[in-house]
Amino acid sequence: MRIGFIGAGNMATALAGAIVGAIDDARIVAFDVDAGRLTEFIHAVARPGDSDAVTAAAGNAQVVDGCDVCFLAVKPQVMPTILAEIAGAGGLLVSIAAGIRIATFETALPDARIVRVMPNTPCLVGAMAAGYANGSRVTSEDREVVSRLLSSAGYAVELPERLLDAVTGLSGSGPAFVARLIGAFTDAGAANGLPREVAYRLTLATFAGTARLLDGHAMTPDELVTMVSSPNGTTVAGRAVLEASDIADVIASTVAAATNRSKELGS
Repeated sequence: MRIGFIGAGNMATALAGAIVGAIDDARIVAFDVDAGRLTEFIHAVARPGDSDAVTAAAGNAQVVDGCDVCFLAVKPQVMPTILAEIAGAGGLLVSIAAGIRIATFETALPDARIVRVMPNTPCLVGAMAAGYANGSRVTSEDREVVSRLLSSAGYAVELPERLLDAVTGLSGSGPAFVARLIGAFTDAGAANGLPREVAYRLTLATFAGTARLLDGHAMTPDELVTMVSSPNGTTVAGRAVLEASDIADVIASTVAAATNRSKELGS
């Protein structure tokens, strides 16, 4: 399978690396106007002992023409230029540009089959959480291909396009919100006497371990809360403060604000 990347930034590099690592017959073709970035992409994605796994194209049109599926991995403000360069392109194109609707691509590229993806930055460590939507021309075979490619980099779920703004608010922007919480937990641990590095590492392990426990044991958050809460114990004492606060409303408002901003940017 030949997979193209127009744009060779961090997200493109992470996706391409995950695909090459998971799919033995994957062949990556990429182009970026920044020659140095393209070189870094090739070095990062290359499969040891397989010199043909990743190659550079001479331009964006060549990437599209020579691939079974092509990722459009450039910033939204650059996309009009890219669309002009690949006008007339057919095939399966996957956009990771935030805010640009499928209709825009289908109008500019009437022969192409379009998928729009909202990934997030944990893709950089193979732990992506992404939502994606299929355009009107996407086939059942295309759906299988896109699912396979995106799933190689983490969790990916197909949704109606109207829900991608909510994906943006929750998982797209979510790493920044979770990072704030991790920072607050670290500060709290340090304030109670722990060395800051120890507090930070304990916090990271607690967040990561909690997510793995919930997922691995198919538990609900409420079930885990009950499991940890011994009568009259330390967790119950902490919960009395946490659950009396407006933290749930704050988080709901935070995600809603990010979701609404995504809607504004795409309108």
